[in-house]
Amino acid sequence: MKKSIKIKWLDEPKESNYPAAKSYLNLIYDDVHVEKMITQLLKAEVTAFKAKDIFRASSLSLLGVSNDRVERDRKKIKDSEALSPILLVRDSVNGKVIIADGYHRLCAVYSFDEDLEIPCKIVSL
Repeated sequence: MKKSIKIKWLDEPKESNYPAAKSYLNLIYDDVHVEKMITQLLKAEVTAFKAKDIFRASSLSLLGVSNDRVERDRKKIKDSEALSPILLVRDSVNGKVIIADGYHRLCAVYSFDEDLEIPCKIVSL
């Protein structure tokens, strides 16, 4: 059984998360849709979902703690540094959630407790 831990979160995603999300989304969608999604994400309210549910909805594999970025975020958690909420896009056409930004943070949190709530912004495609 994994030990539950208290994770600190920023109230809003960092400004730098939006260009990162845009860069990733541009690999999947055209510029017009990406601009619309980023605009919606900027305006969206922060909500929360369990780490395990986000993984299930995204169909992505969990990165291990041996990943440098995951380990860096695990260290932030242990040092009580606040993490940035993640950015999600609901792709109902393909029946999954796209993790536009925050994949490594999600993996880090999951490594402590899959039932922890993750603050996020989510919009529909």
